[in-house]
Parts: sequence; C-alpha cells; structure tokens
Amino acid sequence: MSLFDRIMAAADVKRVMVSPEKALPGRAEALPIPAVHALLGHPLRGSADADGTYAHGGLGRWPAPLHTIVLAGGCFWGVEEIFWQVPGVYTTAVGYAGGYTPNPTYEEVCTAQTGHTEATLVVFDPAQVSVEDLLALFFTSHDPTQEMRQGNDVGTQYRSAIYTSTAADAEAAAAAAQRFAPVLAAAGFGPVTTEIGELSAVGDGHFYYAEPVHQQYLHHNPHGYRCHASTGLTFPTAG
Repeated sequence: MSLFDRIMAAADVKRVMVSPEKALPGRAEALPIPAVHALLGHPLRGSADADGTYAHGGLGRWPAPLHTIVLAGGCFWGVEEIFWQVPGVYTTAVGYAGGYTPNPTYEEVCTAQTGHTEATLVVFDPAQVSVEDLLALFFTSHDPTQEMRQGNDVGTQYRSAIYTSTAADAEAAAAAAQRFAPVLAAAGFGPVTTEIGELSAVGDGHFYYAEPVHQQYLHHNPHGYRCHASTGLTFPTAG
C-alpha cells in the first residue's frame, strides 16, 4: 500500500462514528477555561447550580434574556471567529459536543474515538439577533452537505451539527435546513447532513469546553488556520 493509500485509509477510519461502548473513557474533571471572553469580556460559562453542576448540558444558567445554541461547522477556531463578530452575540466559546467521552482533550477528539464534533457555543440576545439569523449565517458559512468532513478536514470531529437548549430552537434549526436544501440542490450539492437536536438529547447530551489555548484562538493567532468550506450560496429570505 502506498503512502497516499495509507493516508486515505486512515482518513476513512476517522469518518466512522465510534460506538458508545468503544469510546475513550475520558475523565471526571472538567478542563480549565478562562473566566471571560478575550474580546467581548463576558463569561464563557453560565452559572452553576447550588450543587456545583451545570445545567443545560454543561452550559450553565445564563441571565434573561440570553439564549444559547451550539454550532459545529468544521474547525472550531474559524466558526467561533465568525460568530463573535455578530452584533447581539454576548459571548462565544469552543468545545466538544455530540459525543460520549466525558471531558475529552483535543488530542483525544482528534483520534475519532470520542464521538465529539468540534463545536462553538454562541450566547446571544434574541432582542438583538434572532436564532433564525444565526442559523442563516451558520448554513452559509460552511458546507452542510459534506458528511464527516469540512473541506480538507476529515473525520467525525468536523461533522456539521446544531445542538440547541430548547425544542423551539431545534425546530427552527430543522426548518432552516429544509429552507436551504432546495438552494443547495439547485446548485448541484447533495442533501443537508447537519445533525440537529437538543443538547440534552444528543450523544451524551453535554458540551465540554475545550482547552484555554483553543478559546478565541484566531484573536490570539490572527494569521492562524481557518476552515471555511462555504458553498458560496445565499440563504433564502422569508416569504
């Protein structure tokens, strides 16, 4: 087998979702994270409950009127950079979602043996930016038809996904995917492969914050890697 064939074979293995019983064991302790966003100055995590646990799949409790949504569209560095610039976004953070291994490290996620995808938490004020507007930006800033990959990044950790904190936002995400699907099909793209569901009902139902080095990475490393495998298509307007 040639070197190219070995590389392709390894990539194919990483596109196969691990089963819960074969996932890495992980750890009980959460990874440390910075207290506040490097640009926005707001907390990265919501408040803990009295028993020290964090509700809503690890996101914690956020003061009204803030809402949360977790978006995965390839390398989380680039996805976070896109959304922290949106007016009405209160804070963002990167982490791992939709998998099985508790408190995974980046190196573990990269093995494709945790089940997680690289994801970005977006905390926003719906009075300033709607979930529909955020979803439109999400679907047009990556290619939601590339299953278990995004551009040259291949593996389950790069799969497209939307994890919500409410059933209403999950319904909005499904509706947005349905609206964008005919636009994609007309341009010759395949079906939308985006995984959609409430965070508490997806995989192990938890968002695990990534290591400090990954938080706001492209602010600290402005010439760093961005993976924006966009289709170049425009999200359809309502009506």
